[in-house]
Amino acid sequence: MDNSSLRRPAETAIKQCLNLQPDESCAVVTDDKRKAIGEALARVAAEITEDTVFVRYPPGDQHGEEPPAPVAGAMRTADVVLAPTTKSLSHTDARSEANAAGARVATLPGITEDVFLMGLDADYDSIREHCEAVLEQVRDAGEIRVTSPQGTDITFGLGSREWRLDTGIVHEPGEMSNLPAGEVFVAPETADGRFVVDGTMRPHGKLDGKHLTFEVEDGFVTEIDDPDVRRELDAAAEEVGRDAYNLAELGIGTNVAVTELVGSVLLDEKAGGTVHIAVGDDHAIGGDTHVPIHLDGILTEPTVYADGDRIELPSAE
Repeated sequence: MDNSSLRRPAETAIKQCLNLQPDESCAVVTDDKRKAIGEALARVAAEITEDTVFVRYPPGDQHGEEPPAPVAGAMRTADVVLAPTTKSLSHTDARSEANAAGARVATLPGITEDVFLMGLDADYDSIREHCEAVLEQVRDAGEIRVTSPQGTDITFGLGSREWRLDTGIVHEPGEMSNLPAGEVFVAPETADGRFVVDGTMRPHGKLDGKHLTFEVEDGFVTEIDDPDVRRELDAAAEEVGRDAYNLAELGIGTNVAVTELVGSVLLDEKAGGTVHIAVGDDHAIGGDTHVPIHLDGILTEPTVYADGDRIELPSAE
């Protein structure tokens, strides 16, 4: 792909989403496999501020793995951080500490050039409006139920956990978003029931008719009918124990510009009208489980109820 084609989405990220200013510092953190995207972002950032640093390191082994200390230091001392990486930095102490120090952070985990072009070709002000409309419907609910024609019927108890917005608009100190963006999400306190993933999930990508079924009891996944997903979680459990099976996240996609799934969790979980449910780490999104794995599974035909009332989900344009 001609690297010049990456300029337009890079400008969207740097200018509209992060609102980088000439008197600010910017750190672009990437790895060897995402070098072209990192360079496109750094070029645009350097045209705005001379205080731009480009940091590249070998890809990590798994999502949520901490980056090398010099990388974490660059993130922590910058005003704006963009992290197009093969393995996600979203659920890391490095990202949390950068936000705590006042950085505006956008992570782009698993980003590809195609997804970068597709996912950043969107009106993020509109996406923010869809996020706020969903939040208004679920904000005060104590219980969320999700069903689907594929067999999902799971109920989440939210307790004191608060919903968060991933709008793509990261203009205030300490804010963080994924890019591409577009979701409303929460780390539930507990969950019980069954969910069936029919959209996209690592390590498979887009499922194309295959269904993955998860049984959940008291906030933990107890059964998985797919050996590949089970193998990833079992490997994490060997290191951290039962917490690897923690029911970590309930998210609602609000990016109505995403009209079809492409097999990238980063993009597909944002598709308007979808729901995603994650297993593993939730400490970076309001929970208390800190483990080196976070697996999202996407449901394409969900119905969502907030304290018994069916909510209106964003629909694709």
